[in-house]
Amino acid sequence: MKGSWPLMLALWGAGLGAAMQYAKISAIYDLLGGVYPDGGAALGWLVSVVGGVGIVLGVVSAMLVARIRYRRSLLWALWLGAAVSLGQAMLPPLPVMLALRLVEGVSHLAIVVAAPTLIAQIATDRQRGLALTLWGTFFGVAFAVMAWGGRPLAIGAGIPALFGLHAVYMAVFALYLGSRLRRLPVEDAPPELSLRTVFATHSTIYRSAYISAPAIGWLFYTFCFVSMLTVLPPYLDPSIRALVMGAMPLTSIAVSMTLGVALLRVFPAVQVAMLGFGLSSVCMLWLWLVPADPLACLAVAGAIGLIQGASFAAVPQLNTNTTTQTQANAAMAQMGNLGNTLGTPVMAMALVGWGYASLPVLAGSAFTLGLILHILLSALRRKT
Repeated sequence: MKGSWPLMLALWGAGLGAAMQYAKISAIYDLLGGVYPDGGAALGWLVSVVGGVGIVLGVVSAMLVARIRYRRSLLWALWLGAAVSLGQAMLPPLPVMLALRLVEGVSHLAIVVAAPTLIAQIATDRQRGLALTLWGTFFGVAFAVMAWGGRPLAIGAGIPALFGLHAVYMAVFALYLGSRLRRLPVEDAPPELSLRTVFATHSTIYRSAYISAPAIGWLFYTFCFVSMLTVLPPYLDPSIRALVMGAMPLTSIAVSMTLGVALLRVFPAVQVAMLGFGLSSVCMLWLWLVPADPLACLAVAGAIGLIQGASFAAVPQLNTNTTTQTQANAAMAQMGNLGNTLGTPVMAMALVGWGYASLPVLAGSAFTLGLILHILLSALRRKT
């Protein structure tokens, strides 16, 4: 099992399934009004309720996954995700659909905590940077797949077909990984699960300059990336809007998998992430000086690509056992959901109040804060 690329690719594929739990609703959001004509503002919860679960239960999920163990947690989460998607394919009443999305948030959390921990354990030292950089692309790839394939399927064959196909996808990966994935050796005693230990674990994670560092950076990455892709299009020239918006996530992934991987072979992951934050800040200055410039848009997407893979690669570099790695991945899930939940509303309100200039200023400030906090956390680690 050690060093098996097919197995690590399958775990990445499971991550794509988890990201599709977000992307499948986002891709067809404008179509849901036809299914739930009286849904109104409640339809917005179909997207955000999954993120809300991650914010509240992100760290708790680390404790549960550690107790249940990583292989078992991942497989249960995949089967649960398949069952939920099958239920969604029946297009139940909106309250039931919202309840299913709440359950889907639990499935999503377990996958994004267990899968990267398993990848880090299976990969050799030489493979780990590339494997976790690949893992870091799962959200962008899933959104691209849903935009190019999922939405046309929903329009042509109906929304139930999309949910049904996602259920099959999750079940296939559950079957494959169930037959191939062996249980990892137990390195630490499973944590006690109680209200006291939940608070204590939060304290342990966010007081540690090692466990929390990837998540702190990830908060600012997620705050900017999805929100920029959401609010930037109206400011682009309509003749190139679709081209630029489609190219941005692809540019991010391409830079992450090429330059990002090369840099991770030479520099520590945190330093690569810091380079990404610094370059992203410079690119936002470019977007401020030349509003909605297409090249600047692609440049910031490329700079963000350095943050993606390096943030996940930093987890095993800073944390040497599965317990702290799981805590770090759970914190990334928690902060990532917080960033995704806050980013677009905050950016949209700023644009209403102050216009386009608020976009590069707000995003540039967030990238700069991410860089500053990484510098401060690195200084704390040197002291300890």
